[in-house]
Amino acid sequence: MIRSTLRCLYLHGFKSGPQSHKAQLMTAFFKEHDAQHQLVVPTLPVEPKAAIELAKQHYLTMMEDVGEEHCLVVGSSLGGFYATWLLEHHGGQAVVINPAIRPYELLTDYIGVNHNYHTGESFVVTADYLDQMLEIDVPALSHPERCLLLQQTGDETLDYREACKKYLASPSIIEGGGDHSYQGFDWRIPTLLHFAQRTRCQTERHGPNSKS
Repeated sequence: MIRSTLRCLYLHGFKSGPQSHKAQLMTAFFKEHDAQHQLVVPTLPVEPKAAIELAKQHYLTMMEDVGEEHCLVVGSSLGGFYATWLLEHHGGQAVVINPAIRPYELLTDYIGVNHNYHTGESFVVTADYLDQMLEIDVPALSHPERCLLLQQTGDETLDYREACKKYLASPSIIEGGGDHSYQGFDWRIPTLLHFAQRTRCQTERHGPNSKS
C-alpha cells in the first residue's frame, strides 16, 4: 500500500506535537507496513519562522532523496497552514486536515503563556509570531490539484467554511459532524496515501485547472 519511493512529512498543530493522536496513527500505520523510515514527524518550534524553516529542511531532504513528485506533506490545523506554504514554494503534494486559514488572526487570543497539550510544557506566543505567520500566508495555491482537503464541519475551533472556500479548486472530502481533532482519521490514512501516490501526469491532466 505504501510505495517504497514515497516520503511523508507530518506537521502537527498549535500546542501539539508528535504525541498527538493523528501523528501516532500515522506512525503506527507506516510501522505496520514496514515503512517507518519513510515518515518524518518533527517537533515544530513555536516560533513560525523557525517552524517553517525546520519543516522546509526535512521536506527538501526528502526531495533530494526521492524527487519532488514522490513527496507528501500532511498538516493538521496550523500544520496545514505550514503545509500549504511548503506545497506552494517547493512542490510535491499536500493533505491539509481541518487547516487553519488565518492563524495570524485566530492566535491573537493566545498571545502570552500557553501550555503544550501533551507535555504540559509552557511557551510564550508574542505579537511578532503573528507577523511571521502573515508573511508566509498563501492566499491561493498555484496548483490546487496537488492539495487534498480533509474537513469536518463540526470543527469547534475553526470555521470549516473558510477552508472550503480557500481550497475550493482542490479535491476535498467534507464530512458532516466530527470535531477539530478530526474523528475517524485512521480510516482516512489510506485515502491520503492513495492521493499522494497518483502519478503527476494524472494529477495535472485531470486537475481542476486542466484545460484538456
